[in-house]
Amino acid sequence: MYRVFEALDELVAIVEEARGVPMTAGCVVPRGDVLELLDDVRDAIPGELDDAQDVLDHRDKLVSDARTGAEKTISSANAEATSTVENAREEADRLLADAKAHADRMVAEATAHAESLVADATARADATVADGEREYEGLVERARAEAQRLTDSGNAAYERSVADGVAEQERLVSQTEVVTAAHAESARVIDAAHAESDRLRSECDLYVDSKLAEFEELLSGTLRSVGRGRQQLRTGSGVPNYDADFSAPRGESRSRY
Repeated sequence: MYRVFEALDELVAIVEEARGVPMTAGCVVPRGDVLELLDDVRDAIPGELDDAQDVLDHRDKLVSDARTGAEKTISSANAEATSTVENAREEADRLLADAKAHADRMVAEATAHAESLVADATARADATVADGEREYEGLVERARAEAQRLTDSGNAAYERSVADGVAEQERLVSQTEVVTAAHAESARVIDAAHAESDRLRSECDLYVDSKLAEFEELLSGTLRSVGRGRQQLRTGSGVPNYDADFSAPRGESRSRY
């Protein structure tokens, strides 16, 4: 394109410098130079301009063809879109039906599983309560036996102490020179026997109370575990682990006894 402008400038310069023809507005220019410059201009003009001119000459036909092709494309796209929408609607209905059937199956399975868990939890709770009752009865029996043993031991010790005191009193009474000391020693022995009996009774009461407190703690833990399992079943927050709740307290209670 630079050569085109340069040749045009040279043509302008030739025309401006040409010798004028008298009595006319014309001028005399060198034909060879002008033709050469015009050839240069023709050669320098890009071929795209010619193609562009051809495009402009065929513009109406191209626009018409393009419009026809666009209409065909739009019609085909609309038909395809309609077909796609229908297929998508049918597929969506099928998927919805499958999802509903799957959801119904899952609900039925979940219901059956929940009922099984409730039945299992109820059975575990009943078994735990039964175990607790058996342990309570055993604990009470052992506490009663221990209390009876301690009571019998205290009574025997008390009776022995009283008997020893009475014998010592009789022995001392038989000796006139130590009557006063005998009375004092007898009173001391009797007081010691009463104190020993009271101590044994206190130890027995403390032992029974501690065993009952341990069993009360075991029953409280069992009730808390059962309540927590029922709450988890009602809220659906998970499957309760009754083994973990009940294994530790049973082990503790059995190891203590």
